[in-house]
Amino acid sequence: MTKRMIFPIVFGITGIAILLSLGTWQVKRMSWKNTILAQIEAQIIADPVPLPAKPNPEFDNRLSVRVKALIGFDEAHVLYSTKRGGPGFLVIVPALTKPDGRKVLIDMGYIPEAQKTTVRKPQEVTIVGNILWPNEVDGYTPDPNMDKNIWFARDADKMAHHFGTESFLIVARSIEVGDYGTIPQPIGLNIPNDHLEYAITWFSLALVWFGMTLYLLYRIRQKTV
Repeated sequence: MTKRMIFPIVFGITGIAILLSLGTWQVKRMSWKNTILAQIEAQIIADPVPLPAKPNPEFDNRLSVRVKALIGFDEAHVLYSTKRGGPGFLVIVPALTKPDGRKVLIDMGYIPEAQKTTVRKPQEVTIVGNILWPNEVDGYTPDPNMDKNIWFARDADKMAHHFGTESFLIVARSIEVGDYGTIPQPIGLNIPNDHLEYAITWFSLALVWFGMTLYLLYRIRQKTV
């Protein structure tokens, strides 16, 4: 080995070590994230409990609850689409819970666009769902078209102000009693987990770096022969 090879070897080993450590860190992060996601998923599908007196966004987001309520006096329609049903709306209703008479918002689920003007009668329902503080509004979200009753996001604060309810949603997973003509759209995790892709990227770069180092050493050796 000539002196000209020492720096490329040190530089190559250092670069490979850094890239491998970054890939290993992403693998550890992936394991941690999978554990967190499993815990959240278990919370979503857990046996329902009664609606807390004062739901807390920090502790009760996605909490599984069972609610009995009167609905059908008003609705907000949020633009939505499904693969099977196509374009349509999520039907958000102000509800009066029983027996305590609290005013809350319930996301009853999806209707096709053709059913937007269908009159849904007031009724008593029992739903199993999850408390949710949606994070769907940003600076680009248009204001709702109140004349046509078209909302462009589930804006819990604005809907609560409009209907005079508490400022969170209960997203129905199933309707145990009643039939409102909607198809429940249970909440998902909606939490990205891209650590596997990142790990593959770093390990791939380490392999490329290794190959480039070998090629550089080969060229140096050829010039010194």
